[in-house]
Amino acid sequence: MVLDPRLNHPALVERARHVRLLALDVDGVMTDGQLYFQADGQETKAFSTQDGQGIKLLRQAGVEVALITGRDSPMVTRRAAALGIEHVFQGSDAKLDLLRRLIQRLGLEMHQVAYCGDDLPDLAPIKRAGLGISVPNAPRYIREHAVWVTERAGGHGAVREICDGLLELQGHWASVLDTYLHGQA
Repeated sequence: MVLDPRLNHPALVERARHVRLLALDVDGVMTDGQLYFQADGQETKAFSTQDGQGIKLLRQAGVEVALITGRDSPMVTRRAAALGIEHVFQGSDAKLDLLRRLIQRLGLEMHQVAYCGDDLPDLAPIKRAGLGISVPNAPRYIREHAVWVTERAGGHGAVREICDGLLELQGHWASVLDTYLHGQA
């Protein structure tokens, strides 16, 4: 069974099989990229609950998840904690350096990383990760460097699409469905 026929591309299939870490930008990938400010100056963000479920399923399948974002936000800290994401890096555009340090600490290699981003600070990680991913709301010059551009936009299910695709391509999807079909979740 194939969820998405676009997942049949040989380069995508081969690269996805090796992924042991999914690293995500936040603004524009996990959110719609808009910044919302209340009258008191408090910043708010909207996250997709479907993305959160996908992250939980991917983690249960043994794939680590990391957030690497240039902005520093307490909402990112809270969302990561709610999803059990331990690897959270905020407030730096040196994303490739952060990613390299993380994979060294985890004992992984770059070909075992999927990275999804949507803007210039994400370009180097997209190019160097084993599976570079972007979203349709990213500028063309970012998307053209990705192996996979999601169908869904950032903040609107793009992360869930990635998680479901990785689960399928790594052979976990039937087990996920079986668990939920038989009420064992």
